[in-house]
Amino acid sequence: MRAFPLILTVAFLMASCSPMTPERRPVTSYPTPYSPTEAPLVGALIDRPIDGGTRGAVIRESAELTQCMAQLTAARVTFRPTPDKGDPQACGLAAGGVLGPDMGTVARMAPGDVEMTCRTALALSIWRRQSLEPAARELLGSDVVQIDHFGAYACRNVNNGGVSNRISAHAQAAAVDVAGVRLRDGRRISLKDDWFGGDEAEQRFLRRIRDDACRIFGTTLSPDYNAVHADHLHLEATETRFCR
Repeated sequence: MRAFPLILTVAFLMASCSPMTPERRPVTSYPTPYSPTEAPLVGALIDRPIDGGTRGAVIRESAELTQCMAQLTAARVTFRPTPDKGDPQACGLAAGGVLGPDMGTVARMAPGDVEMTCRTALALSIWRRQSLEPAARELLGSDVVQIDHFGAYACRNVNNGGVSNRISAHAQAAAVDVAGVRLRDGRRISLKDDWFGGDEAEQRFLRRIRDDACRIFGTTLSPDYNAVHADHLHLEATETRFCR
């Protein structure tokens, strides 16, 4: 009779030492801070082709200065932050700095070292790499070596104070006015001379970069808008939505 309990004890010990299938536990899903279409794009945005989500990505990735600068730094775009100044609702600059050379491209801004918001610098860098330069190579057969502009920061109302009392995006350094480009082969393409007066390739080039800008910037104004913009593209990196 004593042997029966002993046999049970030995069997129990052997079973406890044998491998067992681990217990399956239910998988708990936790909410993530971003959906797949809103994933952080640090280091990728400036080198990603323009699509329907580019403008929203610019707004999102420039919501914080450090986040915006991470995008620029990862793409080798020189940007030196500056202290906030003035009144961001009138004339002033917040979350901004000085845009220097883009070391990932050959095109340079003229004049250089342009003061603007980081959001404007991010949008401009995307436009430069994903639209301006490839469009010039495709349609004009030459590289852009210089981007001529009229500046970004200017304390004034819209239309240079014409009939409007509304403050301009330039008053917050949130817009840049591009006048044209210079090509490696020596040609100069300008909004003033070539939007209507250039050959077919030059006109296609200027309209291509305008149309692409509309997918990146909040407001894009061209010579098609009014006489005030006859000689430049107004590229405004705000949450507005207007393209003409």
